[in-house]
Amino acid sequence: MTATKATLLLLATLAGCGTSPPVQLYQLRADPPGLVAAPASSGAATWALGPVVLPDYLDRDAIVRTSGQASLVSNPGERWAESLRDAVPRLLQQDLARLRGSDSVWRLPLPPGVAAARQLRVEIQRLDADSSGRSVVLQARWTLIDSSGASKPVVAERRIDVAVTGNDTDALVSAHRSALWQLAQAIAGQP
Repeated sequence: MTATKATLLLLATLAGCGTSPPVQLYQLRADPPGLVAAPASSGAATWALGPVVLPDYLDRDAIVRTSGQASLVSNPGERWAESLRDAVPRLLQQDLARLRGSDSVWRLPLPPGVAAARQLRVEIQRLDADSSGRSVVLQARWTLIDSSGASKPVVAERRIDVAVTGNDTDALVSAHRSALWQLAQAIAGQP
């Protein structure tokens, strides 16, 4: 074999090694799953949403699944189309507005002329698929603080398990969205 042929063969081999699998992007859809009832009352007290805190392991574009006792796995070909640090607060605000009334939930910082009776702080402690891949687990803690200081803060926690209804990543992402919708329903039920 000549040196030129060997060089071309080596370059072709290296070029083949440099290709990566196609990337599939997944989005948490804006519309919540199922039917949405009209807000219970139009005169709901205004809430200011923020901050919404997520654990650092969710601050990546990879869709993660738990594995074993302490490890996380991801498929490099499956990614979130939008950062969860952006998507989760946006969807939570949107869902709460659907449940409480469109003018009753705002994200911080508040626009000029809007005053909030309460501030809602949310800490997402977990949002991932369990090791079996058959359910998504969302663990959250939230605090509603009276802006006037007249009443003490209301603190609540919830663990939400949503079954994954298929064997693909699309079904997994849909379960993530359902878990966020159920979280909004739980928070909206606060007095």
